[in-house]
Amino acid sequence: MNHLVSFTADLRSNTGGQAFPQCVFDHWQVMNQDPFDPTSKIRQIVNDIRKRKGLKE
Repeated sequence: MNHLVSFTADLRSNTGGQAFPQCVFDHWQVMNQDPFDPTSKIRQIVNDIRKRKGLKE
């Protein structure tokens, strides 16, 4: 979902604000990884979200 932020801006820019993306929830998926392991993908996702929200890592 993080990559959709730039997609939305690009879509609206290239269509003069006439097009809007619509997302529909499909499902949850459990990620069985340790969020405290600095090498795990889930940790990278958490860090990216915290950075986007202006929170410290």
